[in-house]
Amino acid sequence: MSITSLRKEALTNLPHYEERVDLACAFRWTARLNMHEAVANHFSLAVNDDGTQFLMNPNQVHFSRVKASDLLLIDANDPETMKGPNAPDPTAWGLHGAVHRNVPHARCVMHVHSIHATVLASLADSLMPPIDQNSAMYFKRQVVDENYGGLAFEEEGERCSKLLADPKTQIMIMGNHGILVIGNTVAEAFNRMFYFERAAETYIKALWTGRPLRTLSDAVAEKVADEMDDYPGQADRHLAELKAILDEEEPAYRN
Repeated sequence: MSITSLRKEALTNLPHYEERVDLACAFRWTARLNMHEAVANHFSLAVNDDGTQFLMNPNQVHFSRVKASDLLLIDANDPETMKGPNAPDPTAWGLHGAVHRNVPHARCVMHVHSIHATVLASLADSLMPPIDQNSAMYFKRQVVDENYGGLAFEEEGERCSKLLADPKTQIMIMGNHGILVIGNTVAEAFNRMFYFERAAETYIKALWTGRPLRTLSDAVAEKVADEMDDYPGQADRHLAELKAILDEEEPAYRN
């Protein structure tokens, strides 16, 4: 067996290898979309039944370089996590650890400071109104954290996690900070994050015009949100297409 074949076999035997590949793809595509921020921000994915063990990006590694084998396997209930030589970013541990301890339905958690969503988070009223199909996807599925208290160390993370208790909530708009998106899978969370940033861009640019907004009725907005929740396979196909592109252009993400 060749060295290349042995390496591939070793990689595919990594714990949770396919989940690692999905998450590595999400990191790299987020960088391509310029939704990352230097070597900050973080994604995580629960890999056990109660959601307390999760994969997360290593500390201070650029999203565009993250590989499947780089991802840390962390236990949200392990108080020694931050004492190890391979400790995660302290704010990532504070925020994601708290969410995975307290919100078992939040299987995948993505936190970014993407430009338009962060502009939205900086407004006095940070709720996304339903002015188009994309923004209507989040009708009654978003919550605003209005009590920013500094970097998301453990105390701040615990406070934020409580805002996600309702399983219907998909997005936390973190006032004066950014956004946090949750989903059942990497594909679901990434798709939501992508469309939320697109919706925020449309909304912010609509505000720039200074003209009245054409806001959908609550009934129509809720209908659209329900329809999008049930739309078959779009998130999975979105991620599959992104992996196919990366397989052609930068397959090292699978390593």
